[in-house]
Amino acid sequence: QVQLVESGGDLVQAGGSLRLSCAASGFSPGAMGWYRQAPGEQRELVAIITSGGTAVYADSVKGRFTISRDNAKNAVYLQMNSLKLEDTAVYYCNARSRWNAGLYWGQGTQVTVSS
Repeated sequence: QVQLVESGGDLVQAGGSLRLSCAASGFSPGAMGWYRQAPGEQRELVAIITSGGTAVYADSVKGRFTISRDNAKNAVYLQMNSLKLEDTAVYYCNARSRWNAGLYWGQGTQVTVSS
């Protein structure tokens, strides 16, 4: 029943924009975030937003990406603007359960930025 499902990944040209969505079900999410992993690279933090709305961003995306959430929908979003080739990665949604402190991950959605 516990699910965390991302959507919105696509192929986009450099300079373009994408909006990723992640919907949680089967639990009540506390802090939620986005991570990404490029081929041969470590999974890295993109952005985190707490249940209170405080956001933290990786330096590489500051000023270009915006994380937001809709608590009524148990959803978190990532608006990605001015996309660069180096943004190409699988993007994963992450959330902590308020009920049992469990940490959950989505299946990932592919973002590919082309020149």
